[in-house]
Amino acid sequence: MTDDPSPEQAWSDLALTELRERREALLQEIGQLETRRSQIQKEIETSFAGQADAMARRIKGFQDYLVGALQDLAVAAEQVELVPQQLLVQPSPLDHPAPTGTSPEPAPAGPTTGLFSQDEALIRERLAGFGGQPDFYADPWQLRRTLDPGGAALLADWFFSQGGRGAQASCGSRSRNALVAAAAIAILGELYGERFQTLVLASQPERLGEWRRGLQDCLGLEREDFGPSSGIVLFERADALVERADRLEERNELPFIVIDAGELTIEVPILQFPLWLTFAAGPGEIDSDAAY
Repeated sequence: MTDDPSPEQAWSDLALTELRERREALLQEIGQLETRRSQIQKEIETSFAGQADAMARRIKGFQDYLVGALQDLAVAAEQVELVPQQLLVQPSPLDHPAPTGTSPEPAPAGPTTGLFSQDEALIRERLAGFGGQPDFYADPWQLRRTLDPGGAALLADWFFSQGGRGAQASCGSRSRNALVAAAAIAILGELYGERFQTLVLASQPERLGEWRRGLQDCLGLEREDFGPSSGIVLFERADALVERADRLEERNELPFIVIDAGELTIEVPILQFPLWLTFAAGPGEIDSDAAY
């Protein structure tokens, strides 16, 4: 005799079957929601990730400039004076005629006279050495790149014919001019040690950024080597540079002024200092700088 299931057992089986069906339906809905979530994430990445990455790359690209601009701002803040002082232009010793006589006193050697005759052998030896293979592992403040014969001839003319004060034709690009200036800095550093500071004038931040990168590469420098208490200071304004040079001379230190080829005029007070090198741009360089 077959036992029929009790009503309670039948209801239990029916409830269990419904629960299983609902569970399957819920799992199916969950799968659909997860698929939809993945699609939404892909749409978000497609719509915004590319733009975000591009923005991040641009921000990273300007990071060096922004940090450098802050440092330049700190330099300018240091040079601000609440009470403006009248600038007195002092003539250079080169502007005075040489004394005459049967037994003239020998002029002291060094850039304060604008003459490098007593250091000519050393300077020419260094210029010749700069034309060899680059020394990528040289100590900081030593030239790590090869100076071409044209750059060496330019510096020889600047040292010996112009006495360290004058304009020279640009080498065609800011990076090449930075290489020439770096060679001059390396030689002056050997002659005068830490008693001089290089002051670079370029009226636009992008140009100063190129000078910073060029000198860093050619001399093996770090960012800490640029600043009011370091070996190189960058300026956008000529008046701030002149104030800094005056302060250096008051401390018996020597300013070496380098003027970018993009500067179409030179402020007269700069001409009073014993060491300055300005690059005269060609028409092509002036046109390319107009893009800034």
